[in-house]
Formats: sequence, structure tokens, C-alpha cells
Amino acid sequence: MEKDFSRAARARKDCPFLSTKEAAYYLGLSTRTLEKMRLTGHGPRFRKHGRYVRYHIDDIDAWSEGRQRLSTSDTGEK
Repeated sequence: MEKDFSRAARARKDCPFLSTKEAAYYLGLSTRTLEKMRLTGHGPRFRKHGRYVRYHIDDIDAWSEGRQRLSTSDTGEK
């Protein structure tokens, strides 16, 4: 648990907006995976600040919460 908090603190750097690289690090994913998820619409919500893509930490956490499963056969659909 402590590892998660320190990773979030390093990714956040006192700002709620994360770059793709920081968001990927926070989630434990590669930047390329996060980019593909953005393209297909399966990743966390993101924002465009000019030409830059930014992820709000609350949007990342909400997306992650919605990905919880009880088993590998659980599709998450109700």
C-alpha cells in the first residue's frame, strides 16, 4: 500500500494534471498502452490543454475504480 502512495506522490508532483507518461507510471502501464486506450476510448478520461494531453488524477482514480472485478470471468456488465 505504501508503494502505491509514493508512486502517486511522485507522479502527481503537487499538480492534479498528469502527462501521458506520468499517468502511465501512476497506473503501472506503458505510455503506448495508455495511448492505444485513448485512441479506442477504453482508457481514463483525458483533457486537451492546447496540443497537450493531460489526465486529471481524479479521472484516473474513477476509471480505475470502475475496472474492479471479482473474477477473471467477470465482465463488469450488469
